[in-house]
Amino acid sequence: MVHVLLVVFSITLLYIGIANRLFTYANILMVQGVVLFGIAFLQLRDINWQNLLFILLETLLFKTLVIPLFMKSVIRKNKITREAEPFVSHFVSLAVITLLLVGAYLGASTINIGNLDIVFFVVAVSTVFVGLFIIISRKKLITHVMGYLVIENGIFILSLAVGNEMPMMVNTGILLDIFVSILVLGIFVNKIGDVFKEQDVEQLNHLRD
Repeated sequence: MVHVLLVVFSITLLYIGIANRLFTYANILMVQGVVLFGIAFLQLRDINWQNLLFILLETLLFKTLVIPLFMKSVIRKNKITREAEPFVSHFVSLAVITLLLVGAYLGASTINIGNLDIVFFVVAVSTVFVGLFIIISRKKLITHVMGYLVIENGIFILSLAVGNEMPMMVNTGILLDIFVSILVLGIFVNKIGDVFKEQDVEQLNHLRD
């Protein structure tokens, strides 16, 4: 069942490559949060209930609800109604993400990853690279923030692979990292919106001291 959820998560990576509305990106993050909640619930059976409860609450509340809804509020506040405007076509994005998934699988099959589940490793590595690709291939600043969230989800999946020994402090660090980063970047996007009507990274070229 865990592997099925990982496959579903991989499908969301493919879908994010062809998404052209910013609200769609936020909705995909919500779906990923639900999937990560299911993976955490099924995978982390051997840890104590306090850690499990914290991980499940973090995943369900922050990854599924708080952060995606916060991103939606930023989109509404700045009236960013246009498409994400990628530098490359959706077909190219889909092809690149597919190659990343295949490449991660081929790479994982040639190295010794010990007791780490190869499916977890492939999905985690693919997710990190897809997040990086989203950041470099999209124009909107808000999309860059979402790309960072995708990267963090990949790191979270890799943590779940060895989550039965994952200490509380590691999870707390992940949570604080997400929360602070999104608040700072959200404020940054809001302030940029006060100056520029179009929130493209190209507009940053016009900034001067």
